[in-house]
Amino acid sequence: MNKYNNFFIAGREIGINSTPFIIAEMSGNHNKSLKKALDIVDAVAKSGAHALKIQTYTPDTMTLDLNENEFHISDPNSLWAGRSLYNLYSDGHTPWEWHKPIFDRAHELGLIVFSTPFDYTAVNFLESLDVPCYKIASFENTDLPLIRNVASTGKPLIISTGMASIAELDETVSAAREAGCKDLVLLKCTSNYPASPENSNILTIPHMRDLFDCEVGLSDHTMGIGVSVASVAVGASVIEKHFTINRSDGGVDSAFSMEPAEMTQLVLESKKAWQALGRVNYGVSEAEKKSIVFRRSLYIVEDLKAGDLLTNNNVKAIRPGYGLATKYLPQIIGRMVKCDLKRGTPVSWDII
Repeated sequence: MNKYNNFFIAGREIGINSTPFIIAEMSGNHNKSLKKALDIVDAVAKSGAHALKIQTYTPDTMTLDLNENEFHISDPNSLWAGRSLYNLYSDGHTPWEWHKPIFDRAHELGLIVFSTPFDYTAVNFLESLDVPCYKIASFENTDLPLIRNVASTGKPLIISTGMASIAELDETVSAAREAGCKDLVLLKCTSNYPASPENSNILTIPHMRDLFDCEVGLSDHTMGIGVSVASVAVGASVIEKHFTINRSDGGVDSAFSMEPAEMTQLVLESKKAWQALGRVNYGVSEAEKKSIVFRRSLYIVEDLKAGDLLTNNNVKAIRPGYGLATKYLPQIIGRMVKCDLKRGTPVSWDII
């Protein structure tokens, strides 16, 4: 299988041959303020992240305006306990009239900007804004009509895997490819908020690359950067994290969102992790050549006269490494030196 599926989004190379592509997800952290949304765009650009992602839906394209039974969030452990789905999506959605000013600001600041559509009306709207790629949310990854609709644009498609089984992902990937998607990224994702490191299972990432022959990454809902950085070591080429200017500002997703300084750290440390992967290498690297002298080698440790015998008392394995390799010690013990030698002379064959 091809494990090098590099492609480009808005001129930026995506794949394991390039530094990890870092996406900052605004979600509903704008708190229903366009000014706040634009401030988040500014902060994302300053953080060093490569892309900004928003979400394109209305509460009416997501659910029904009911606050009973399954339309009410009753789980006491949920961040959104006690709210109706409609109320939550009303707070969290990004008004469509905000999209263009958000996109314009992002473009001015050199950010790649795109969105997650939740139905065909959102796809049509985002096409009018000429988005360079699309993201499918984890809860929508089994919505095959939506997948086909997005894939038919021919643009790169990023899909969070969430709770999907291998069989479900196979259906999703097949639907996307059959509808015209050529450039695909699957993001390992744990669909609870916040997620815990022990439930992240990032070893799934290289398995997905092998299984579906596509680029892979992580949509990370854990706190901090540790899980994201670790994902690079197992092949993640794309990392998505929710973003806010300050968690204390509140917002539907603020509790598990990164602040600017954390995002900057993620950009830097994920790049270091990628650089550290390198290649399979043994022996002395170019960078290590100057250090080889600090190996142990054989040295004369007592003044000797010509004709003296080498013994374990007058020859030692010490640093630095200018003498014979220590493996030759048994071969030289008992041999005679042919000239006077001072303490500190490296052992060589021509003195014996």
